[in-house]
Amino acid sequence: MTSIQIRNIIFDLGGVILNIDPQLTVEAFRNMGWKDFFEEKNQPLNKDLFYNLEMGQASPEAFREIVRMNMNSYVSDIEIDMAWSAMLLDIPSERVRYLEGLKKDYNLYLLSNTNEIHRRVFHQKFEESHGYSLFALFERNFYSHEMGLRKPNPQIFTNALEEAGLVPSETLFVDDMKDNTDAAQTTGMRVLHIEPGTLLERLPEYLKSLGHGA
Repeated sequence: MTSIQIRNIIFDLGGVILNIDPQLTVEAFRNMGWKDFFEEKNQPLNKDLFYNLEMGQASPEAFREIVRMNMNSYVSDIEIDMAWSAMLLDIPSERVRYLEGLKKDYNLYLLSNTNEIHRRVFHQKFEESHGYSLFALFERNFYSHEMGLRKPNPQIFTNALEEAGLVPSETLFVDDMKDNTDAAQTTGMRVLHIEPGTLLERLPEYLKSLGHGA
């Protein structure tokens, strides 16, 4: 069997490496007083609010002020940040060990739709749980709020590839959203769409199918 040469793997974060439960954030904001948070009638507002934060077009301060406008009582920055970050759970140690092992054979990168509030939280959670910086696990961490773009815009993948100096045909992108893997595929990368929480089953199987590993 001829091996397809993959030298680089770019990972999504939430649902792939980091366990998340967005419903916890919905419940947290509703419990704080934003009773119709994330209801169907508010989808345009919600998307603008979240997407602007994720693309760095709105600051955390502006985000918090919009949240306060929808509350029936004053809430602090800390309370807002805690509710917004309630969805962020853990990065299991077995996934971290697996990624550490992959680093021996591949260049690993992270590409996530995220925002400054969440970035601080999951970096702190990772360091507290695993004893070193999340930055050290990857060659580069690409975050939407720093790049001014968010997946599935194909340009975010093109920019990441160019900034890291990666050859698309030698690069695999792993995400749990098919819109994202479909967009990434247009750049010439190989892609793997997985269900949330299945990284340790799907990725070794996929790499083996390409002639990598045992």
